[in-house]
Amino acid sequence: MGFIKDFLITCSGVDRKILEECPTDINKYVGIGGTIFFTGLLAFFSAGYAVYTVFDSWLLATFFGIIWGIMIFNLDRYIVSSMKSRGSWWRDFFVAFPRLLMAVLLAIVISKPLELKIFQKEIDAELIIMEQEVFKKQETELKLRYEQQMQEYKTQLVDMQNEILQKTAVRDSLAKAALAEADGTGGSKIRNMGPIYRAKKASADQAQVELDATITRLQPMIEQKRVAIATIDSTMQSEIANLQRKPYNGMAARMEALDRLAEDSQAIWFASWFIMLLFIAIETAPIFVKLISRRSPYDFVLHEREHVFEMANLEHVSLLSNAIRNKVKFDTETGIYRTQKEIEAENELTEHFLEEKKAAIRSSSIVDWKKPLLGSNPM
Repeated sequence: MGFIKDFLITCSGVDRKILEECPTDINKYVGIGGTIFFTGLLAFFSAGYAVYTVFDSWLLATFFGIIWGIMIFNLDRYIVSSMKSRGSWWRDFFVAFPRLLMAVLLAIVISKPLELKIFQKEIDAELIIMEQEVFKKQETELKLRYEQQMQEYKTQLVDMQNEILQKTAVRDSLAKAALAEADGTGGSKIRNMGPIYRAKKASADQAQVELDATITRLQPMIEQKRVAIATIDSTMQSEIANLQRKPYNGMAARMEALDRLAEDSQAIWFASWFIMLLFIAIETAPIFVKLISRRSPYDFVLHEREHVFEMANLEHVSLLSNAIRNKVKFDTETGIYRTQKEIEAENELTEHFLEEKKAAIRSSSIVDWKKPLLGSNPM
């Protein structure tokens, strides 16, 4: 039990030295540490399942699951340990609000892969339907690529066949009229092979000639259209048969299947929301525990230590700032004073030089005129 308690205290991100001075707070932070640890553990399973769904590899799933679990564990530990109670609930709440939003976001991210695992059987059944819909859509899109051209050929084929049928119908009608005139069942109702019959027989023969000419002209074209339609249909069927029938069970497909199931089933919709809310409650529990708990001895001692450090740092910064300010003031004032004295010395040197020149001029002495060394430093 001692090892487990120490481990959970470490998970809570608490300062052990301060906590040893506040034994009444140990159980509180053991509970917080346990919540943080199990949140990281759930994050491991969630990420592992998600990666396994994508890569279908237990090795990669375990590796990325461990990385993700440690990251979530460390992030939760930081979120909780960075919260400090100052005695004002509203102030503490506004300080913790960004942390709450982050905790809710993490809970949603963690819960979604586990939802997919919980509803795996229902999702697998829905994926079969979705897979059939996807394959049907692929076939439909493929058929549309050839449908227009096939329809044009079929329309032309029907037009040519209708033209032959029309010519055949005219030929049959005229031949029937000639036969009826010959046997007396139609026309003049007189059975004979007279001029009326011969005229009708000539019309029937002419219709036969036109029919034969039409058949001779259109039959090759009809055969050509039939071959073209058969070729297009064969190509289309070949491409449909060669469509890739890969399993439709990726992460996005499973999420879409779960969304469809939630839309169709109110029970699954409620269950999905309850699972997500459960994870949100688990993820935000340590933050709310610190918010609703009154200031404990640990909070007072921590605040005292931080205040002492803050004041010591403020004192050090103030002393350093004053020292720098005094040094700047010293360097500035001494520099100004030194410059003033150099200017005065330069002025005296110049006046002395000019006096000597005036005296030399009065005595009519020839003296080379040279400027004084104005830039020289007498010191």
